[in-house]
Amino acid sequence: MTGVGRAISCPGPVPLIARTRAASPRLLLLALALALSAASCGSTAGEPAPDPTLRILFIGNSLTLSNDLPGMVQRLGRSDPSRIVVVDCVCAGGYSLGDHWIRGEAQRAIAGAQWDFVVLQQGPSALPESRTLLIDYVTRFAGEIRKVGARPAIFMVWPEMEREAAWSDVTASYTAAAEAAGGLLLPGGEALRAVRAGDPSIPLFSDGFHPSTTGSHGLALVIYARAAAVSPLGLTLQAGGVALPSSHVAALVAAAAQAIAAVAGD
Repeated sequence: MTGVGRAISCPGPVPLIARTRAASPRLLLLALALALSAASCGSTAGEPAPDPTLRILFIGNSLTLSNDLPGMVQRLGRSDPSRIVVVDCVCAGGYSLGDHWIRGEAQRAIAGAQWDFVVLQQGPSALPESRTLLIDYVTRFAGEIRKVGARPAIFMVWPEMEREAAWSDVTASYTAAAEAAGGLLLPGGEALRAVRAGDPSIPLFSDGFHPSTTGSHGLALVIYARAAAVSPLGLTLQAGGVALPSSHVAALVAAAAQAIAAVAGD
């Protein structure tokens, strides 16, 4: 946005000197200018008020579908009564971003509505060849996303718990993809990693890979806080419709804040 709005004082009633036979051309021009100024009273010359609606499209697989993560993000928006959150999801179990690209439905969804962010997610992508494909398709989608004035957001995931040693490689792959595309990094995987390191008894996964309800709440905190540019510390998890133990709430919020702080400024 450029320019700064300036307040304009409104004049009183404009004399109808244009009807006076003795009025000079110069006075006629002055009268016209005053009339136009008066007609603009009640309007502003500044920028329009920002739209409080946050519109997010999710493109991913079962890691996004689990526990209706987009719906959780939408409901977390109720922590701020002045904001409306609109979400949609083009998601299919087992799909990579390459699969979505070939299918074409995701591109149609991007072009078919007004979005603020389009969230991109695929599997762990820890191996070098998988990282290359992740970066490739994130970059391709980023081009389509920017055509509609939205920003790509890259949803970092995590490895299967049987391959937990690969966690840093997953993080590196998603970080590289976000950097290549100039996208907003959503460090969900790192938030879950921080929770797990602090208290392994918190049930983050339902089957050693897909998130539990608790895990999805932690992910929703990261995604909503980053997209809305707010602190997760002020969000209310109960707005998501599930009451969690207070100790779990505290751990999830702290981990989300920690993960976000680590990538702030991108």
